[in-house]
Amino acid sequence: MWLVKLILLAVGTWILAKLFLSDKDLGNLIKKKNRKLSPTKGSNKKRKPRSFLVKSLWTMFYIGISLVAIVVCILGYAFVKYAKDLPDPEKVNSRVVAESTKIFDRTGDVLLYEVFGEEKRTIIPLEEIPDSVKYATIVLEDDIFYSHNGFDMGGLVKAICHEASSRAGMGDLGGICPRRGGSTITQQFIKNSILTSERSYERKLKELILAVEIEQKFSKDEILRMYLNEIPYGSNAYGIEAAAQTFFGVHAKELTLAQSALLAGLPNASTFYSPHGSNTDRLLVRWKKALNLMSDLGYITKEQAVSAIAEDILGQIKPIKADIKAPHFALYVREKLIEEFGEEKLKEKGLKIYTTLDWDLQQLGEKVVKEGVEKNGERYGFTNSALVATNPKNGQVLAMVGSKDYFDEEIDGNVNVTTRLRQPGSSVKPYVYAQAFSKGYDPETIIFDVKTKFSESDNKEEEYKPENYDGKFRGPVSMKKALSTSLNVPAVKTLYLAGIKPSINLMREMGISTLTDPGRYGLSLVLGGGEVKLIEHVGAFGVFANEGRKHEQSVILRVEDAEGNILQEFKEKEGRQVLGKKVAATMSAILSDNNLRASAFGTQNPLYIEGRSVIAKTGTTNEFRDGWLVGASRSLAAGVWSGNNDNTAMKPGAAGANISGPTWHAFMVEALKNSQDEEFLKIEDIEDEENDDEEVKRKGILYGKIDFVEKIEVCKYDDGDYCLENSSCPEKKVDKKKYFTGHNILYYVNKDDPQGGPPKRAKDDPQYKNWEKAVLEWAEDHADGKGRKLPPEKKCKDSYFD
Repeated sequence: MWLVKLILLAVGTWILAKLFLSDKDLGNLIKKKNRKLSPTKGSNKKRKPRSFLVKSLWTMFYIGISLVAIVVCILGYAFVKYAKDLPDPEKVNSRVVAESTKIFDRTGDVLLYEVFGEEKRTIIPLEEIPDSVKYATIVLEDDIFYSHNGFDMGGLVKAICHEASSRAGMGDLGGICPRRGGSTITQQFIKNSILTSERSYERKLKELILAVEIEQKFSKDEILRMYLNEIPYGSNAYGIEAAAQTFFGVHAKELTLAQSALLAGLPNASTFYSPHGSNTDRLLVRWKKALNLMSDLGYITKEQAVSAIAEDILGQIKPIKADIKAPHFALYVREKLIEEFGEEKLKEKGLKIYTTLDWDLQQLGEKVVKEGVEKNGERYGFTNSALVATNPKNGQVLAMVGSKDYFDEEIDGNVNVTTRLRQPGSSVKPYVYAQAFSKGYDPETIIFDVKTKFSESDNKEEEYKPENYDGKFRGPVSMKKALSTSLNVPAVKTLYLAGIKPSINLMREMGISTLTDPGRYGLSLVLGGGEVKLIEHVGAFGVFANEGRKHEQSVILRVEDAEGNILQEFKEKEGRQVLGKKVAATMSAILSDNNLRASAFGTQNPLYIEGRSVIAKTGTTNEFRDGWLVGASRSLAAGVWSGNNDNTAMKPGAAGANISGPTWHAFMVEALKNSQDEEFLKIEDIEDEENDDEEVKRKGILYGKIDFVEKIEVCKYDDGDYCLENSSCPEKKVDKKKYFTGHNILYYVNKDDPQGGPPKRAKDDPQYKNWEKAVLEWAEDHADGKGRKLPPEKKCKDSYFD
């Protein structure tokens, strides 16, 4: 404190001299500084006595001069003492500055999100900073920037003078010591980038020393560039680029004169002057001051200043809202990046992330999802919907809409439904049928769609009794018909034939990772008893369209560091063949056949797009809690989920085709309209060994070549009943009638090796009894004179005809 006191005493002396003496008086005092106080020896001349005031001032002045000299020495000592411990000014330009990571769309033109810690910053070269920003900053913060050597001596003296007079209780001494900030742009840069912002004389002294050194090492333009990239503008925006994007939604190079002047006024007190705060009237005063000063100092014309002031500048400010586009996707990418690079590097190293997102498809997805909920939500009782689109040929995620509105708190809109577990309903049936076909079953294989009990265990209370969506049963149907019309009973039987674990394994190979507990799902798996993620479901569905080849999903095209070095880059790969080409072609043929599904959906349904080759499958869960539609073309796979985030049931009729179908259809139609149609791989184009006629005849049920009705010779009783004919039957009583002689599929094939020999002990299969009983009951119940009646069980006896 003694140093401070000395400085205050010296300055105080100077203040008193300025108060009571004119410049002429001070000059005279200085000229007489070498004269002695007593007369020269030998002189008899009597000196004129001086006034007490003059003597006092003269004495105080020389004391002040002496003290100033002492202070200069002390300052010199302080310079030597502190300078050696200060950072090297030459390294200030190469120091590591926290810079936010930017996540872009696939073109790099659309900034989706910035990941930052305490400082959101983007460093840009001076060439990208408009002159209007530079000049507005200079006139407000440091109008002699281009002429000083690091600090403003006059401003510094006035600042010290004000400090001294204020401490002495004398105010600003009638304007002699006005309040004035003594920090130049160079000093402000040092305070914000190198030193702390503590208020102490020691810190101020260090600041002055560094200011002089930096001015010697760097040009004015270099200092201005560093300053404008460093200074805080409020709202976590550090540097002019971040400020321009935060407050006006433009790059710094796109700022207008009026916008530049407004931003230049923020660093002085960024919270007080915030455009989103309550002091916008004071901000406008400062804004006008900047424009007028620019005009007065010749940086702009008077006309330009008047024109800028006439603008509604506050109307151009972006509202306070999370500055994020495609929010669910951007945050999904952020999580992937944190796993890869760590959170610290992501927040501070200025990475540039170029993602796979197609901004046009993303906007389309957001539009159709919102419209779908608004149009059908109230009618069917759902409040939310989600959409994912990928490219089956390379696995790139092209669009991700995690909810109707990310910012809608009432529906938990910030939850990304595309990555959450939801029951998929019948939309997973294609994977089960694909496993069955891989095992040796055929699209024409006959399954009985009849009311059936399935034994999950020996406990009858645990018997599983699935129903079809309309409560009806259709008798013998082909697997392809059962799949295309989404019949439940044949699907459950197909899962049993294909195997639960093999089906889950295939789904995992195709990209669905969440079905990890086969014992929990049982046969209900095929009807959506497990839980899947929409994003994985869409990726797996794309395998059908891509001839059975699987590509790992990707959301990142390229990662660059702040210097432009590539840290990671997407590379095209062939993918992995997880499903046979023939099976993939078979699935695509079934799921794209509009006529095949017409009996259930009609010919004008949301699964069909005229002139386009697309596959699609719906899904609806119990009590209408989830509605799905997943589909794909050769180059675009997309899926839509609709429902309520809290899992509340929707209204009756809220089937996947009704609530997700319109959204999926609208998206695919628009997304594909400017592209050429790509046909799926055809089964006939695949070389394969064909089964000979004997093989088809022996396993007719596998290929749909079986007649469950036969003509059997019977003998008619006198009472009109029939028995099986034998030699005792009179010739006139013998008749040939049609009877149902069919059985369930387990009777004909070994479920684990359908292409092998017939089962040796079919009745030992745990499902055989229930399946057979259901088939025979159906035949009996549907006897209509066309041979569905069962043949007589008893043989004729001689006594019948005595």
